Amino acid sequence: MDALAPLLVALTALPALGIAAWQARAVATDPKARGLALRWAGIALAMLLGAAGLYFAGADRGRATVVGLVMVVAVNVLLVSMILHLRRRGGR
Repeated sequence: MDALAPLLVALTALPALGIAAWQARAVATDPKARGLALRWAGIALAMLLGAAGLYFAGADRGRATVVGLVMVVAVNVLLVSMILHLRRRGGR
């Protein structure tokens, strides 16, 4: 039962990984696609690493809380970075 939460977190990271792959295919047509793909891949990586951390935290609620908070902060920082990237003008 300790593996249910990490499994759910890992499963929710898969759509972010799919979006990253989808954006990576659009690099030739959209100048901002490369940055978006990298940010989506970073979100997926942060979530997968968070799932691994939750798995290794096991039943220790303190460690699981710290891992969860670090994962949430990392994903939110990448989301803000994505929003700022989209608002940037120009082709880069």
